[in-house]
Amino acid sequence: MKYKLLLADDEAEIRNGLSQYFPWNEVGFELIGQCGDGKEALEFIANREVDALLCDIRMPIMSGLDVARMLHEAKSRVKVLFLSGYKDFEYAKQAIVYDVKSYIVKPTKYQELFEVFTSLKMELDEERGAGGADASFNEKVVRIIRDYVAANYAHATLEEAAGLVHMNPHYVSKYFKEKTGENFSDYVVSVRMNKAAELLKDIRYKTYQVSEMVGYSYAKNFTRTFKRYHGMSPREFRQLSGLNE
Repeated sequence: MKYKLLLADDEAEIRNGLSQYFPWNEVGFELIGQCGDGKEALEFIANREVDALLCDIRMPIMSGLDVARMLHEAKSRVKVLFLSGYKDFEYAKQAIVYDVKSYIVKPTKYQELFEVFTSLKMELDEERGAGGADASFNEKVVRIIRDYVAANYAHATLEEAAGLVHMNPHYVSKYFKEKTGENFSDYVVSVRMNKAAELLKDIRYKTYQVSEMVGYSYAKNFTRTFKRYHGMSPREFRQLSGLNE
């Protein structure tokens, strides 16, 4: 699901830049409004459903700190993230008191925004995604990814998996780990190694052929990975299975 994000900054250039150059949809957010000061932001929140507020600290009429304080006192569910050009530790300390989720210093960096909002999306999913619909959605996404890997283990990539579920690859990586407890790359290796063990039991295939069949161009890399995963080399595995190369 997508969460509703409000942006508040007294600099129109900053607001326009953030709204246009950052792919909010890809990290699970919909930018539903822009405000030029804190008072306007509070009024917007009072009249519209808002899940997160990305807010400048220093604004006319009402500062970001005042907005965060008032939302905190009202026990609002809105997650507040501060945006500021001032590296002031006092602001950071007050932000902690008001349960502000993050403190982003201008000029904003793409990667930092991506990581902060990916993390926030997961937090919101945990808080509000306990319902049957979201649980079912999560199961469906994980199943699609696993089915893809099962069918394409030799050449499976995070980018292709992400395309199937219409998510950003960076987000899918964290999403898969969050939902399964396993990194996507580790999961691909596990599928490859279990398939390799199955193929090694078939005497028709040489070890180097099995290596290529599960996606390893270099037999040495395959042997190293197989031994790390199964605790023995492919040759030892075959001998244990009563087969010879």
